[in-house]
Amino acid sequence: MQEYKTILKPVSVEFVERRSRFIGHVCPIDSEEAALAFLADLRTRYWDATHNVYAYSLRQSGIQRYSDDGEPQGTAGIPTLDVLRKSGVTDVIAVVTRYFGGVLLGAGGLVRAYSHAVSLALEKSGVIVMRMCALAELTCSYSQYGRVAALIPECGGILDDSQFGESVTLSFHIAPDSLPSFERELADATCGECHVSVSGERFFACP
Repeated sequence: MQEYKTILKPVSVEFVERRSRFIGHVCPIDSEEAALAFLADLRTRYWDATHNVYAYSLRQSGIQRYSDDGEPQGTAGIPTLDVLRKSGVTDVIAVVTRYFGGVLLGAGGLVRAYSHAVSLALEKSGVIVMRMCALAELTCSYSQYGRVAALIPECGGILDDSQFGESVTLSFHIAPDSLPSFERELADATCGECHVSVSGERFFACP
């Protein structure tokens, strides 16, 4: 997998549907332990809620879990997970807290309300694309620094760090398919004096 979609940050949204109060929460996670810890925190915070419905999806393990938490089967947990699936996001947990307001919503009303809560939360958080990038480093002279530092973003890279000593060492990340063209441009700009060292790969949010 060279890229995947997830969310930018944890958020909560709230609305009232026929007297029932719904609070939708989403949070980025990287493990099942993180998902369960987030869920436990919300259950403690909203201890008096009627339901805390949840669903989560993890990229590496492929785990997808959900719970109706006392709502009629198929009206809450599955709709919550379906919104995550249709949005294409992973490494995400969604929890919808409900305070029952005394008016029954019916099966269709519950599906719409839980789906709406998750959709609103995802929209507020912001969906981002994480792309696999090469972790790279190069060393240049002070006279070359200005041109080389400008060349990195010109070729699609992101500068992560600059170390100034007898020479300048630049650390950056760049999409693997952009690396060959960057190396050619770098060779032209420095008369072949600078070379790129790649230490590994990591996922980064796309600019």
